Amino acid sequence: MSVIKPLSGAQAVAEAMRQINPDVVSAYPITPQTPIVEYFAEFVANGLVETETIPVESEHSAMSAAVGASASGARAMCATSSQGLALMWEVVAATPGLRLPIVMPVANRALSAPINIHCDHSDTMGTATIGWIQIFSENAQESYENMFLALRLAEHKDVLLPVMVMQDGFIISHGVENVKILEDDVVKKFVDDRNPDRYLFDVKNPYTIGPLALPDYYFEIKRQQEEAMINAKKVYLEIGEELSKITGNKYPYFEEYRMEDAEAAIIVLASAAGTAKDAIDEMRSHGGKVGLIKPKLFRPFPYKEMRDALKNIPVIGVLDRSISFGSYAPLYTEIRNSLFELENKPLLQSYIFGLGGRDIFKAEIKQVFEELLSGRVNSEEQKYIGLRG
Repeated sequence: MSVIKPLSGAQAVAEAMRQINPDVVSAYPITPQTPIVEYFAEFVANGLVETETIPVESEHSAMSAAVGASASGARAMCATSSQGLALMWEVVAATPGLRLPIVMPVANRALSAPINIHCDHSDTMGTATIGWIQIFSENAQESYENMFLALRLAEHKDVLLPVMVMQDGFIISHGVENVKILEDDVVKKFVDDRNPDRYLFDVKNPYTIGPLALPDYYFEIKRQQEEAMINAKKVYLEIGEELSKITGNKYPYFEEYRMEDAEAAIIVLASAAGTAKDAIDEMRSHGGKVGLIKPKLFRPFPYKEMRDALKNIPVIGVLDRSISFGSYAPLYTEIRNSLFELENKPLLQSYIFGLGGRDIFKAEIKQVFEELLSGRVNSEEQKYIGLRG
């Protein structure tokens, strides 16, 4: 029996953490992530969880504390945004190589400079190549459910990698909507307890974590890490099928919306997909054959599956909420890579939108579709949505 609660995205994630009841949560505030650890701290103070909360002096320390706790055998979590993620980057980069299954919700926020507290995806896109699994959420409901999926995925014996669960800062983290909350006992059964096969406090079976690895072994360790990422792609679907039996929702690599006969499609992450769906519905009501693909699993990226989904679409627009300076935008790059093997490739156009939290509107998405359908496409050009002239 589930219950519907009006929750912000931050509250929904904190609620998921309460039901998971992790052993350790290291907490440091940063806008717009702060409410996640604030709400969870209330659960701790009210005795609703058994978690040891560690208030630390910086985000670097937050990840360091989570690493130490996870290495000792505890189920550990922390949360961050933007400059916080940038400050903890040294430890964030080390965590996958240590094979520690830490789950970290991230409220996406623009990186400075200039200082900006609103949403874009530049923070987590900056960590996309270092070995974290990355799952994007469109709304508070997905943020809530993705926490359970992420935990099981991270702790799977064939994976053992950390996971970021993304939600758009302020748009989702502070926006309130109805969220279906599962029964505590159902969640407890699904996530179970962490049972590591080795950990630092197991003194009868000592092992080394984070040793010096020179040229004779570093290469092999990183190859094993890549194998874990390959495994994660398969395990993601398996755990998603199991979670689907509880929630009734689906957990594919990406969501396809009205793609069955689409003559033009856009691809966009996270909350902007909701706006795109409204625009598509309106265009469909007037005969426009348009559709959407919303990636959910960004790392590891499902290249083959994406290629199969797009191979018969004549023209595609890829909307990125971040820039990769001097290169193609991050999501656009992955879509180009996905289509490389096709002999007859769809026309492809890159768009940048929403940097620093600038809104994107249905009218602008409709304009994108009209541009795509008219054939005004240049795969080498980066276009901008809502940019002042």
